[in-house]
Amino acid sequence: MKILITGGAGFIGSHIAESLAKEGHEVIILDNFSTGSMENINEILSMKNVHLLEGDILNYEFLLSIMKDIEIISHQAAQLEIGSAIGDPIKDAKTNIEGTINILEAARVSNVKKIIYASSAGIYGEALKIPQDEEHPKRPQWPYGVSKYAGELYCQQYSLLYGMNICALRYGIVYGEREWYGRVLTEFIKRVVLEGKPPVIFGDGMQRRDFVYVGDVVEFHNIFINEDWKGFEAYNVGGGGSVTIKELAWLVIKLADSSFEPIFEDTEEGRCSKITGRWRIPKELKCLELDISKAINKGWRPRTKLEDGVMREINWIKRNPNRWLVRRV
Repeated sequence: MKILITGGAGFIGSHIAESLAKEGHEVIILDNFSTGSMENINEILSMKNVHLLEGDILNYEFLLSIMKDIEIISHQAAQLEIGSAIGDPIKDAKTNIEGTINILEAARVSNVKKIIYASSAGIYGEALKIPQDEEHPKRPQWPYGVSKYAGELYCQQYSLLYGMNICALRYGIVYGEREWYGRVLTEFIKRVVLEGKPPVIFGDGMQRRDFVYVGDVVEFHNIFINEDWKGFEAYNVGGGGSVTIKELAWLVIKLADSSFEPIFEDTEEGRCSKITGRWRIPKELKCLELDISKAINKGWRPRTKLEDGVMREINWIKRNPNRWLVRRV
């Protein structure tokens, strides 16, 4: 099949592109390289069934021009940073809402068979029940969650109005090789493994998070490449549980074979750490833990233990330390 992957040079998108290319599909990678990297896709660009297009999902005419014979769109392109969305909600909305509408409209005009939309567990906001299933109230804490949920609502609308087959995957915290620097796991790994310093935890570290390994995410995503469905569907894609931030810090210390102990810093939300300079997100969630029963009923289950997946990410960044030499967001 001929498959367009928006954001195909990004963290998750590049893993999807690699997997589908190796399955023999014709893969069209679309990226504007605002956050994506050639390093993520260099190994597959030599394959005859992989094609790279540099362009932007905000350019509707360009999208129309590349839709010929596209059968499936995997829409992974997005503004991903919670902090960036808070700092510039207009840019966040343009990318995540207008960009998604452009994809939907170009797909409609071009009769694309189905679309897989990268949504986020960020649409739920603070957990009112644990774990959070797909029917959990949608009360996002940040503009990022609002824009991703708006994208979902447009997907539902296009499915309702035009009979398009669209699936939204609500990712938990996806981690693994090629992850961009900025989130808590990357912060801990960089401090402990690359800089030889103890991890710094905001507050008491009892905040709970649901981590899912990128390879497991790709496996679930690809179910929808190979199977058909009707209308709009939404699925949580998580790791099957949660860990505290304190437990995560100790895991990184253990895997790095370090003797450090975490530092607990009582940084106010919306302020920066006096130790690392890292910004603490306002309205921080106490708990994010997804109910993945619906995904399990599709015959999928996350297979990668957190310890194994984090070790793979540590080994990757040790081989590629330059990948996290970036400015703080």
